[in-house]
Amino acid sequence: MKRRIASWENGHSVPDDFYGGLLSGALDLGLAELGLPPRTGQDASLLEVRYPPTPEAAIGAVDQLWRADLHDYEPLIGSEPSEPAWSDASLRWLVAPEPAAISENTRTETRVSLTDVAMVKSTSEMFARLDDQFGGEHARHSLIQYLSRDVAPLLRGRYTDNVGCALFSTVAEVTLLAAWMSYDACQHGLAQRYYLQALRFAQDGGDRRLAGSILSAMSHQATFLGHFTQAATLARAARMGISGVATPTLMAQFYAMEARALARTGDRRACEQALAESARFLDRRKEGDEPEWIIYFDEAELAAESAHCFRDINRARQAVEHARNAMSGSHVRSDFFATMVLADAHLRAGDLDEACRIALDALDLGEQLRSARCVSYLSEFRTALTPHAKSTVVRELQEQAAEHRLWTAASVPS
Repeated sequence: MKRRIASWENGHSVPDDFYGGLLSGALDLGLAELGLPPRTGQDASLLEVRYPPTPEAAIGAVDQLWRADLHDYEPLIGSEPSEPAWSDASLRWLVAPEPAAISENTRTETRVSLTDVAMVKSTSEMFARLDDQFGGEHARHSLIQYLSRDVAPLLRGRYTDNVGCALFSTVAEVTLLAAWMSYDACQHGLAQRYYLQALRFAQDGGDRRLAGSILSAMSHQATFLGHFTQAATLARAARMGISGVATPTLMAQFYAMEARALARTGDRRACEQALAESARFLDRRKEGDEPEWIIYFDEAELAAESAHCFRDINRARQAVEHARNAMSGSHVRSDFFATMVLADAHLRAGDLDEACRIALDALDLGEQLRSARCVSYLSEFRTALTPHAKSTVVRELQEQAAEHRLWTAASVPS
């Protein structure tokens, strides 16, 4: 930001459409008084965290978010999530009316067809593969650029009701991906805003299953950030909100997210009950009956969630058993997390040599990942090793790990 201001002051550049509007508001001067052209975008409060009340509000807000994200707007990028926003969003979605129609006055002349929707979906799937293989920080900015430049005009275009439902559902899915990638980059306030926008788009697309999955993802983030009671509530809201259309795999995921939250509260009995329900539902799934975006949640994923839970309720041996079954071999980041949980579980069980050996395996596995969440797992593990710092095996681990980028990053205070 300082470089931008210096460039403006020196006359090397002028504030663009986005920053021009911010300067106008901050200085209480009109754009003409600042010698800037009128804004072409829609005014919005970028730092406001809320569930959009209308489809038009959602389109305007997400367009502003995408552009601010592309401009690396620091107050937004570094913002913290709002705990009340989680409760407000889940409640508003649970009692939401039927999807509302888009006002004709807000539409451009761009014609949108199912072919356009299919293109967005295919592009989203490409970014999802990159995210899975290289982490959320790898191509996140490119995804946001695509959304801002290619998807935003479609949202404001003209389409039939059928195409509109497909468009909003697909945009909800890709905005959910943007939220996951931002979360993986530990840009938590930004991620929460994307989750809220995705939830609204899922509502307007009439896709309650996807909306439930978005609440489940919000629960995942809330647990990571330490809001455990809120995380359990979000998982329950997801389950309640799609009870009439839920599939076995979705129910399994929702119960697993609730279990993750309950484990961190120390409620062993409720955690184990939720895990048992998750396993029961997963056993009932039928191939071909599940949304394509949830089929990744399989036995390996449930084993990974269970390993986290048993580690957090201090049942290290059970955590080890489940973590060993959590390696999919096809999802790099998920396998990294499972391997680190396995190393941590061995450490808690007193198997220092095995913990260090497995941690090195995780570092090899994660060498290609650009993920602040992966770094946070390593930071926790390094902290847990502190009492054993003088051990020969720990010193050997530190020497070998020093060559790994993630290990080095985990040594830097957040």
